[in-house]
Amino acid sequence: MPHTDTDTDTDTVRVAAEHARLADRQRRLADDVVAGLTGTGLPRHFVPHRWGGAEGTFGAVLDAVAALAEGCTSAAWCAMLWAAHGRFAALLPEEGQRELWGATPDIRIAAALMPPWGSTEPTSRGWQLRGTWHCVSGVDFADWVLVAAPEPYEDGRRVRVFAVPAREVTVEDTWDSTGLRGTGSHTVVIRDAVVPHHLSFLQAELMGGSDNPAHARCHTAPAQLAGGILFCAPALGAARRALRVWSQWAAAKSAGSGRPNHDSAAVRDTLATASARIDAAGLLLERAARRADTEPVTDLLVAGNQRDAAVAAELLAGAVDRLFRTGGAHIRDAGGELQRLWRDVHTVTSHGVLRLEPVAAAYASAALGDASAAADARANAASRSR
Repeated sequence: MPHTDTDTDTDTVRVAAEHARLADRQRRLADDVVAGLTGTGLPRHFVPHRWGGAEGTFGAVLDAVAALAEGCTSAAWCAMLWAAHGRFAALLPEEGQRELWGATPDIRIAAALMPPWGSTEPTSRGWQLRGTWHCVSGVDFADWVLVAAPEPYEDGRRVRVFAVPAREVTVEDTWDSTGLRGTGSHTVVIRDAVVPHHLSFLQAELMGGSDNPAHARCHTAPAQLAGGILFCAPALGAARRALRVWSQWAAAKSAGSGRPNHDSAAVRDTLATASARIDAAGLLLERAARRADTEPVTDLLVAGNQRDAAVAAELLAGAVDRLFRTGGAHIRDAGGELQRLWRDVHTVTSHGVLRLEPVAAAYASAALGDASAAADARANAASRSR
């Protein structure tokens, strides 16, 4: 986890696990879980040092979120996004950052950036903003919300990100997904809010990254360099937990024969294949995170990390499918843990940034030397994000 109090981190995973079934049923995280997630330091992980943040690494978030997902995938998803959105908000002008983090860096930020929606009009005080944005995870517990909307000129080709206090948005209860049910990824409506200039920035700054040597690596990296890695982290932790749940069943004795369930070639094959896939996915994500933290940013590096995250997602979904199919009838009960983990993993891995087809196009273009096609492919991959 991003801070060093490992006992507290263990407690957070335990509390999240204790509430996971309830979160799935009520479509909402428990207040105790949210407090614990905030205490891990994830919301402040990418916040600049001058506001008390950690300016941390992508690798640390990957590890922390995967560990949280072994307790509750929905809790891990929200915590991952609160961290990522702190990185995005660091692109606000100094006055805007002060408004967010001047009192504390432990601010929870929800966001809806892709695709851009709503409408804007420039005013003497800033921007008049209105619109409806969908799938805003963790918004019930957010202090601020980031939304993206096209500017009203240049045919809408320039997109601007706006930071809006959560008290100024209306949340419509619309999230009733198959998986990640506890994330509360509801719809946000903004009616004629005036957003000051210091609470907005161009989305291109986020997507393109920066080469400013005065800024921390986490603040100069383009969004897609580590986006897929972080989005896949909850699926990694959930798959690891699914393997443990399934292994408990495999080690137990069959009620009918009295022999261990693993006294079957199909069960042994599943154990070997699923565990190898999950390990391989973890290795791909860890390597990609290390590259995102340390290596010079190139089109090939960005596309390679996108590739690794998408392939890792396919490995994890395939592994959990194999576990689910091979487990006994009762391990697939509607209220059982393995069934919930299976739903969560498939919901995570269906996210737009983890879909292989557009990512493969971006990687092929970068690897084969077509720079303009690589840029177009990256833009296309981004446009497919939820």
